[in-house]
This record gives sequence, structure tokens and C-alpha cells, in this order.
Amino acid sequence: MREYNFKEIEKKWQEKWENEKIFKTPDTVAGKENYYVLEMLPYPSGKLHVGHARNYTIGDVLTRYKKMKGYNVLHPMGWDAFGLPAENAAIEHGAHPAVWTKSNIANMKRQLKLMGFSYDWDREIASCDPEYYKWNQWIFKRLYEKGLVYRKKSLVNWCPDCNTVLANEQVEDGKCWRHPETSVIQKELEQWFFKITDYAEELLTGHDEIREGWPEKVLIMQKNWIGKSYGSEIVFKVVENGEDLPMFTTRIDTIYGVTYCVLAPEHPLVDQIIAVNPGIKDAIAKMKNTDLIERSAEGREKNGVFTGWHVENPITGEKVQLWAADYVLMNYGTGAVMGVPAHDERDFAFAKKYDLPIKVVINPFDKSKNKEIILDPAAMTEAFVDEGVMTRSGPFDGMPQQEALEKIAVFVEEQKKGTRTVKYRLKDWGVSRQRYWGTPIPALYCPQCGLVMEKDENLPVKLPEDVSFKGAGNPLETSESFKHAVCPVCGGPARRDTDTMDTFVDSSWYFDRYCDPINDKAPFDRKIVDGWSPVNQYIGGIEHAVMHLLYARFFTKILRDLGLKSANEPFSRLLTQGMVLGPSYYSPGENRFLYPSEVTRNGEKATSAKTGEELVIRVEKMSKSKNNGVDPEEMINAFGADVTRLFIIFTAPPEKELEWNENGLIGAQRFLARVWKLAMENKEDVLFSAVDKTAVSGKERDLLIKLNQTIKKVTDSIEDNYHFNTSIAAIMELTNELQAFRTEILDAGKGTELSRNVFGLALKNVIIMLSPFVPHFADELWEEYGNAGYVFNESWPEYDETMIYTDITTVAVQISGKVRGTFDVSRGTAADVLEKTALALPNVQKHLAGKKVVKIITIPDKIVNIVAK
Repeated sequence: MREYNFKEIEKKWQEKWENEKIFKTPDTVAGKENYYVLEMLPYPSGKLHVGHARNYTIGDVLTRYKKMKGYNVLHPMGWDAFGLPAENAAIEHGAHPAVWTKSNIANMKRQLKLMGFSYDWDREIASCDPEYYKWNQWIFKRLYEKGLVYRKKSLVNWCPDCNTVLANEQVEDGKCWRHPETSVIQKELEQWFFKITDYAEELLTGHDEIREGWPEKVLIMQKNWIGKSYGSEIVFKVVENGEDLPMFTTRIDTIYGVTYCVLAPEHPLVDQIIAVNPGIKDAIAKMKNTDLIERSAEGREKNGVFTGWHVENPITGEKVQLWAADYVLMNYGTGAVMGVPAHDERDFAFAKKYDLPIKVVINPFDKSKNKEIILDPAAMTEAFVDEGVMTRSGPFDGMPQQEALEKIAVFVEEQKKGTRTVKYRLKDWGVSRQRYWGTPIPALYCPQCGLVMEKDENLPVKLPEDVSFKGAGNPLETSESFKHAVCPVCGGPARRDTDTMDTFVDSSWYFDRYCDPINDKAPFDRKIVDGWSPVNQYIGGIEHAVMHLLYARFFTKILRDLGLKSANEPFSRLLTQGMVLGPSYYSPGENRFLYPSEVTRNGEKATSAKTGEELVIRVEKMSKSKNNGVDPEEMINAFGADVTRLFIIFTAPPEKELEWNENGLIGAQRFLARVWKLAMENKEDVLFSAVDKTAVSGKERDLLIKLNQTIKKVTDSIEDNYHFNTSIAAIMELTNELQAFRTEILDAGKGTELSRNVFGLALKNVIIMLSPFVPHFADELWEEYGNAGYVFNESWPEYDETMIYTDITTVAVQISGKVRGTFDVSRGTAADVLEKTALALPNVQKHLAGKKVVKIITIPDKIVNIVAK
């Protein structure tokens, strides 16, 4: 028997697939429905990691399955190729970002091919190619023309390590998303913004369209990030200068309890106050210089200063102090808030710190006693924030608080003192980055014409070569050839904008470009994209919930409104695969994580191979910082791509965490070896003629039933949220049945032409069903049995409903609700026979000893329930 040499076989089939372009996908195929499978495109770091391997294996299995189910499947791949690491490599190693990036792409593309993934490489894109980023610039211009792009000076999140701006979504717990140890600071800069807030409401309501196909957790994360708040904007009067001061509140019911008001230190009114009261200048400056993330952190002590000015409550006419405090932010609401310490925890802490008055306007209500509980402000140790009844609130006294919330809002509007309104936590998307390796913003500044956009015919505005990478500042600023340009309006000298776009712009529409990747007249052809949109199945990590996934939804809506496509949403279904976990080994003595090659394992213990020190073992997310990552190429070299794919798929459902262990790989290897041996040792005994099910009985019928049960189980498990692990388990069970059939029938000399045909039919379907998971292995066996072509082009097997159930069924016997035995009988056995058989079971007789049978409830083919006392 020929041994399975995975290195030769996988190389052979990868070359055949590529040479014959079997994965090339036409835009339409007569009689077939389009189906678009897409995994999030990778950043070309230079090497695949296990997370990549898992993500792409899931997508590849689904692609191959859908193709065999009769769909015209699009499965492309490309590169999210702009970004900071390439620029850092230029600084550290002197390699130009383009050279570094292209080299990395070449290596990762090679690795993807080693895994046997079914990508249509003719549709490959890289966001760093001018042919791609030209259309980023073109879209930027169209949005500018529609008023969806603007430039303004604002406080921005700045990472000192990246030397660039971060979007709000890229700040995690006050730290840079790329540099978890680096605190983000605030910096005032002129920046470009996309008006994503214009789509805030549709980004929320659009969840209804995708709710059935997206994880609820992602929708909740986006909903919270968008942060829709209903409230009122009420106008106070500044006593000292008579100006109106609008404030947004979600608690207009507490308007009678305002005892002070607060401005953000950045509020324009603060500068006017400082001019009159310069004594507060230093305190204001200190607050401004505090990081915005820190200022808004939960539990942080709030700091403020009395400005010396006052405001008048428009409802009560009371004059209260006007403060400036660090906990009020200019980018939410109006930058001015009411202080109601009796009914807001933050206000309560601030009032206690600065000895400000507290006025109760809502008292608790004891429903059991139908009695209002009077609160004493002097005795309060915390704010009362629950529902209650109104007090000291004029005509609203005695009213339930929730009822008063609505009625006071109406009253404020009727008095023309404010309006009911909606606010969103979501802020406009700052897209300016002070880096080189990104899409140049197509704007120029002309002394005569002001701010102008480059003409379409001059796009793309290409990145220059004459730049200096020194690690400080924006490298584009060092290029004289780039900065000095010609005004497209007047022809005079102009200066180019030296900012580049946030790389999330690149990944916000790339899935559309895959559909029409070489179009040089438009980003893509609407008819072609509409034929593939929305993406049927998108696969990627949940960490992108409020960045990439939100931006992609925003871009789909703006491209729709530009008339470029019809879809409202980019992705019909979203699968967020679980993390890959592996053991980490921490050395307290060396204060570092050791690589697995530096570790000696002895059962549950691990020691340093060098020092013998016992190490701390944890199973956690694979990461470079923990030195616990696994190189998929090492696994391919050791076990082969198919074994690696099978382990990834079988070990855990896609949405669950996957714990990496070599024993699992060995188990997958053994299973394929068993199938290989089963197939190769029985080539002479296998027939592939049609099987007449009416002529089948005995062991042949049992095997045929098991085959149909397996086809159903494998198909249902794939369709049911891609539980591929259950599919593999079912194929393993069928393989066991095949092995037993061979031993008991074929090897025992009992084989007939019919039994050889049934065996052949089952084996053929095992190969077909395994092919999405282990495609090289399947194609090799397919060829060994004399079949032409590729399993990829075969039809997925259909099961026969009449051959799902056996003639024998297992009946359970319960006594007073507890199972006391089981027995096998033919289906349709009469109830009285079932009852007699049940009562005759020794264990049943044992538990009925000394008891009286009251009644017996029988469900044919399933259960006999005996009630005894």
C-alpha cells in the first residue's frame, strides 16, 4: 500500500489547482445563485499566525461547501497594506515601506497557498497600490462635495509612540490600541473629519436588517458606542453678560433641583470669563491639559473652579454659581451641564467636595405603605437616583417621576425655554494621520483660491520617494516635491496637505473592489457589485465591532447615497471566530515569558531548560508579548496543511476559543491515516455501481442508513452556524462503521457485488464530505479511484429521507420518572408487547419489588413509563 506523503501530495494538488485556475470565479453563471464568502483581509506583517489560519480555514471550508451545493462562490483575498509597522520598519531598518510591504505580501501569499485555500487570486488587491488608493481619494472628493468631509481645529487623541492621531475607537482604556502601555494625550490640531454622525440614526436602525445574521454582542457594542440619548436642551441665562447658555440634559425632571452649573474648560465662554477674572487661568489650563480619557474615567475625583459668574435657571428664576470642571467635555452635548447633586452621583461628589448646596426634588416612595419618604439633604450620603415622586417642583409636586420627566419636557418647550432633542455619543470620524504610509489626502492650499481639491484626472496623488524617515514628525513634510504643487483651479503655486488617511478608510470598502478589481474608470461597476452585495458571510474578530465593522457599514451607506451601489448593509451574516489559546511560560526569576523551545514539560509542570526553574503556566490568548504563538508553517511542515486544517476545524466550534495542543494535531493525523488505509487497502473490493435500496438488507442496509444519517448530520451541522466539529465527528463515526463492515463482511469473505457497491458508495461520500476540510487528501483519493477532475467541482451528496431511520429502535423504561433500563425492538411494536418486555427486565423487576404498579404510560418506539407505589 502506498503511504500518504503529505508533502508530495499537497504540493502536487496546489500546483494543479493554480495551473488550471479552478478557483477563478465569473461574475455570473447561468442557473446558479451568487454567494460571497469573505474573511477580513490581513495586514501584511510578514508571517501568518494561528489566528489567521483559523479565520481563513473557516472561510475556505464554507466556500468549498457552498460551491459543491451549487452556488457561484466568490472567495477573494487581498492586503490591508498601509499602516504604521511598515513605516517603523523604514525607520529601524532603512527599508522603504513599499519594499518591506511587498516582500511581506509575497511571503504571506506563499503561506496562504500552502494551506490550500481556494482564493481567486485574479481579484487580489493591496490598499497600498495607487490603483486602489486612487479611489480612496476619489471617494474623499465626492464626500467633500456633499458636505460629508470637513476640516476643523479640534482636540484629538495623540499617541506619542505612533506620532499620530487616533480615532476615538482606537483608544482603549486611555491607551493606544497599537501600544497598550502608551497613554494617549490630547493635542489641538487641524484635522479632516468624516461626518459619520449624519448616519448615526441609520447605523442604529440598520441593525434590524442584519439582526438575524450578526452576533447580538456586536450589535450591542455598536449600539452603546453610537449612544443615542433622549433629552432636552434648555437655555440658561448668563447673569454677567446676558448671553444664552444652552445645556443638554437627559434628566429635565430635575430642573427644579439645580444648585450650580458647570462649563467644560474648553467652552468659549471660559475665555471671556478669564479676561474678567484672570485668577482662574492656571486652574483652567491644568484641566485642559488633562487627558480627555482620564477626565471622563469612572470613579476619578472631579476637579473644578468657581468662575465668579452666575447663571439664571429659566424655570425657577434662581441664580446659581457657574463653575468650570474637568469632568465636563466639549465633545458631548453643549459643553455645559446642570449640577443636580441630590440626584446625580457625579454631581453629588462634586458638591460635597466644594461645599455646594444640595436640593432634593425627588423623594423615594414606599409602595407597600403608599407613603412618600422625605429625604434630608444634610443627611444624604449618596445621590438618590431611583424612581420616586416629585417634591419642591412647583406644579409637578406629588407626580411620579417618570410621568414628570415627560410633562416637564413639554412644559419647558411651551415656555420656549428649551426643546426636546436627541444626542449621540458617536463623534465624527477623524481621518487625518501624520504619517507617510497611507493614502494622501487630495487637498491643496492656494494663496489665491484657498482650500481646493485635486482634479479627478490628476488622481491618484501618489506618495513621493524623496522622504526622510527619522522617527520624528511626519515624513511627508520632508518631501519638497510633494509639498509644492500647482493649484488645479488657477494654475498658481499651492501647498499639498501632508496628512494621510486613517487606514480604516482602506478597509471600509475593499469588499466592493474585489468584485471589480481592475476597473480604471470607477471604484467599481454598480451592476457587478449589486450582483455580489451584500457579502453573504463575513468572518473576523469581534475586536473590530466599533471600528472596522462600524466604518464599513457607514461607507456602504454613503456609497449607496452616491449612487454607486444598492445595498444598505455590507455584510448579511457575520461570524466572529473565537481566539486561539496556547500555554504561556512565565519565569519569575528572569521576569519574562519563555519560548516553548526554552521549556521542559513534565506532565502538568514546566521548567526552564536552562536553569531548571519551575515556571508559571497559563493557557491564554496567543500573542507575541507572551511568546506563546505558533507558526502555522511549522505545523504544515511537520503535519501537512490538511492535518492542520482538520485540527483547527475539529477542536472547537468556530465561535468558541480554540486551545492549541500538539496532541490534537496527532489525533487529526491518525484519523486521516485510518481513512487513507481504509481506502487504499480496499481498492480491489470497491464497486461504484448504483445501489438499489429496495434490494438492500442486513448489514448492507445498516451501512446505507448510517451513510444517509451522516450526510444529513454533516449537512445540518454546517448549515447550523458552521459547527464543523460536529460534521467531522459524524464522518469519523461513519468511518468506524466502514471499518467494521470491511472486517465483518468483506474481509470475512461474505462480500457480494451489492455489499461492495454499498461499501463503495459510502467510501465515495466520505471522500466528498471530507473534501472541504482536507482538500488535498480528498483529491488524491478521488484520483486514486479513477475519477477525473476535482472534488471541488462535484455536487454535495443528498440524503434519502426514507433511509434515515433503522428498523430497530431503542425504548427507555422509566419507573416513577427514573430510567431503569432500555431494550431494542422493531419499529411499530405494539404497546402491550413493549410493556411486557419492559416488565421482564431484571433491573426493572428489582426496582418494582414490594411495590404496586399503578399504571403504565407507553409512547410507541420511545418510552415505557411505569408508575408504582
